[in-house]
Amino acid sequence: MGTFSKGILGGFSGKVGNVVGARWRGKNILRSLPQRGTYLPTQAQLDQRDRFKTVMVFLTPIKPIISAYFGKPQGDKSTFNLATSYHIKEALEPGTLEAYVIDYPKVLISKGDLLGMVDGSISLDGTDLSISWSDNSGQGNALATDEVVVVAYCEALNLFETANPGGTRDLQGMQMALPGYWAGQEVQVWATFVTASKKLAATSTFLGSIFIG
Repeated sequence: MGTFSKGILGGFSGKVGNVVGARWRGKNILRSLPQRGTYLPTQAQLDQRDRFKTVMVFLTPIKPIISAYFGKPQGDKSTFNLATSYHIKEALEPGTLEAYVIDYPKVLISKGDLLGMVDGSISLDGTDLSISWSDNSGQGNALATDEVVVVAYCEALNLFETANPGGTRDLQGMQMALPGYWAGQEVQVWATFVTASKKLAATSTFLGSIFIG
């Protein structure tokens, strides 16, 4: 694969003869057409595909939250790209029936320098999820007006419920209605704070799992 800054008419994309032009990570590249024939991926490649697929299936439904609050873009990498890389490296573990499963305590729905949640806990009243925390407004960069964002995930149904926002830091608690058909299932819960301007987020907290009786 070769790179070039300017062709005769600038960068191009598509097939020309036996080469293909494309734009990749901010650079113009040239590469030869792939050779036809039988190709068998290596075990390492299959492993990486399984890891990528597991993470993408999990993160895609909450992409708006991840994209908004997972730090800042780095070069050509979007916040969602950064979140995907993090979860592939840090939030997977070998499964029994599947190649990989999500390690829920290591999942992050946001990442940043805002002061995070303290003494967070969850409880249930029927199918209403209650989240409580200590008001640490005034400590560091924490403000009373910071908004809480909550993500709840039912693995058995592969469904998410979110509250964005669900209240402010100074309220010390909120309730979030979960679907009635989630009854009898275990739910994983994460929470974070973001500033009212949405420009800064905290690194999220895993609040644990809870069974909906």
